[in-house]
Amino acid sequence: MLRGMWSAASGMAAQQMTIDVIANNLANVSTTSFKKSRTEFQDLMYQTLSQAGSITEEGGQIPTGIAIGMGTRPVGVQKQFMQGDFKETKSELDIAIEGKGFFKVLSNDEELYTRAGNFKLDSDGNLVTPNGEPLQPGFTVPTDTVSIDIDKDGTVTIFDPSGAGSSLGEIELYSFTNPAGLISLGRNLYQQNDASGEAIAGTPGSDGMGTLVQGFLEISNVDVVEEMVSMIMAQRAYEINSKAIQTCDSMLQVANNIKR
Repeated sequence: MLRGMWSAASGMAAQQMTIDVIANNLANVSTTSFKKSRTEFQDLMYQTLSQAGSITEEGGQIPTGIAIGMGTRPVGVQKQFMQGDFKETKSELDIAIEGKGFFKVLSNDEELYTRAGNFKLDSDGNLVTPNGEPLQPGFTVPTDTVSIDIDKDGTVTIFDPSGAGSSLGEIELYSFTNPAGLISLGRNLYQQNDASGEAIAGTPGSDGMGTLVQGFLEISNVDVVEEMVSMIMAQRAYEINSKAIQTCDSMLQVANNIKR
C-alpha cells in the first residue's frame, strides 16, 4: 500500500508538470512564431517478486511472473517545430519563414536563432528584433530608402525616391539536425548546443530550406482546442491518482484498526 501511495504521488507530480506545460502553451497562443511543447514520461523501475520464465520447484515454468511498477517520471519537454499559420501584416519588415529554417541574430556577441520575423529598424538603419538584436549577416538600410523588397530567396532590394532599385544583400537561413535539442532562452530566441548540432547555413528556397514571405508573420502553432482537451485529460489523471492515494490510506487505516 505504501508502494501504491508513492506510485500515485509520482503520477500526480507528472500531471502537474503536464498542466504547467499546457498553461505555458496557452499563455503563448498569440506569441509570434511560438512553438508549443509536449511533456514526455517513462515508467520507473519495477520491483520483481517473481521472475517470468523461472522454473518452479515442481519443474514448471512461470509464464508471466510478478513485477510491480514504482510510478512514473518526466524525461523531457520537447518543442514541436511544426509550421504555424500565417498572418498578413503588410509591413515590409515582417518576414515569415515558410518551411524549415531560423534567422540568426546577435545578442551580447552571442549567436542566437529565432523563427520570429517581426523585425524593426534601429536608429542606424540596421534590421533588429523587437529587443534590439541585429539580424546576421546584417545590412544597413540608407535613410533615403522609400521601400524595401525582400524576395522569397532572401534577396533584399531597396528603392530610393527616384524609384531606382539596388541590391542591399541577402538574408540567410539556418537549420539544425535536431531542432528539438535547441535551448529555449525566451524572447523567441534559441541557442544551439550539442543536442541540436551545429547550425547549417543556407539560402532560402535551396537545400531543403524554407522560403521567405514578406508582409506576413508566422503565428503560434498552439491549437487551443487540442490544449484544452489535453488539460482536461491531465486534470482527470491527477484526480485519479489522488483517489488512489486516498484508497491506499483507507486500506492502511483498516489494517491499523484490525487489532481493536
